[in-house]
Amino acid sequence: MDLIALPAFADNLIWILHDGANAIVVDPGAATPVSDALRDLKLRLTAILVTHHHPDHIGGLKALAPLLRGPVYGPAHEAMPVDVEKMSQGMSFELLGTHVRVLDVPGHTAGHVAYVVTEPGRAPWLFCGDTLFSGGCGRLFEGTPAQMRHSLDQLAALPGESRVCCAHEYTLSNLRFARTVEPRNTALADYEARCKALRAEGAWTLPSTIATERAVNPFLRVREPDVVASALDHGAASADPTDVLAALREWKNTF
Repeated sequence: MDLIALPAFADNLIWILHDGANAIVVDPGAATPVSDALRDLKLRLTAILVTHHHPDHIGGLKALAPLLRGPVYGPAHEAMPVDVEKMSQGMSFELLGTHVRVLDVPGHTAGHVAYVVTEPGRAPWLFCGDTLFSGGCGRLFEGTPAQMRHSLDQLAALPGESRVCCAHEYTLSNLRFARTVEPRNTALADYEARCKALRAEGAWTLPSTIATERAVNPFLRVREPDVVASALDHGAASADPTDVLAALREWKNTF
């Protein structure tokens, strides 16, 4: 399977996994980039994976329906504009020679799900929508800090080689915040330099990996002493990981 990132809107990425003939599309907020890519690459649209209900992730579903030759998989507990196979924690299915496992990852929205797609002999792909970003996490629009911490802990426990295919190119702005939170983190400084070089060349910083995010992402590092200290300096109620995450998220909202 090959992976393609299609830009949409200001900073969205719509992901396509394909085998040269059939395609799986993830979070098609807009239909035109997808239909253009399918036409240009001569691909059949075999399935769509949806992580959550926000318009920039589902806006293209109705327009893509005439092209679709299979199901739409979506969160079981969120309203969708089309009929979907309702997905929740622990469910799994086979798709184009891959195994797809579903995780409940509430926080950004109440019913957000993620998909871990595994092809034999290759590192998994993690399609995590707006829960985990490279260097950051999504805003808490509907969920609680405790839910987001649990969701991020669940993603952080995936194999380190898992490829993090999040839905926005927010990496550089996230890393500026991360460096403020944890200025002594040399792995973070090195990663920021690599990402700046990629963006200067017009390349995406994504996918990241779970191993990279464990090393650089403050929202996965809420038990690290320097991250805890920064959170306490910015209003964390205690050193408890949930309180640390809540303080970091509030701080990031106005950073």
